[in-house]
Formats: sequence, structure tokens, C-alpha cells
Amino acid sequence: MTTEEFVKAFYSEKQNFLKEYLSEKSETEVRQLIESLNLTDQQTEIMKKVLDSSFTDIFYTILLGLDGSTSIGGVQEMYDLKDENGNQLSGEIEGYAYEYFHEE
Repeated sequence: MTTEEFVKAFYSEKQNFLKEYLSEKSETEVRQLIESLNLTDQQTEIMKKVLDSSFTDIFYTILLGLDGSTSIGGVQEMYDLKDENGNQLSGEIEGYAYEYFHEE
């Protein structure tokens, strides 16, 4: 796995969470809570934006934390991140994360 593929996998997870939580067919607890609000169409759009922005912040911060560019729980250090084949995944995460999460 390349660093870009690693970041792209996080981005795909973010998109999957968003899709699942907003799907009328979803049976997740989050979806049930959203439905319990009985939102109007306009409010549903706002909820989508809230979730999208939240997921972006969460995934982006985790990725940058793994890369040593920001702290995780108040600790900032670069982690030696490798895939199962020993390929180095850290060091370039920040650039790809910005590309996928902020230039989408």
C-alpha cells in the first residue's frame, strides 16, 4: 500500500460513514437518532454538512497526528507507520490528506 492509498482509504471510510448515516435504509443507531429529530429537508441538508465537516476534521486530524504534523490527545510525535509488507506510510500523509479532505 502506498501512502496515497492509505489516505484515500481513510477518505473512503469518511464517505461511507456519511452515506450510511444519511441513508434511509440504514439501521445504524446514528441514523435512528437522526430520524428521531424529524428534520425538514433544509435541516437534513444542514445535518449532512455538520456530519461531513465533523468527519473531515476527525479523519484529517488523525492522519496528521500519525504523520507527526499535529497532536493526538496532547502528544505530538511522528509515528513509524508501515503496511504489512514493510512499506513506509508516514512522512507524506499530510500532503495527501490535504488533497483528499480539503480539495475534494
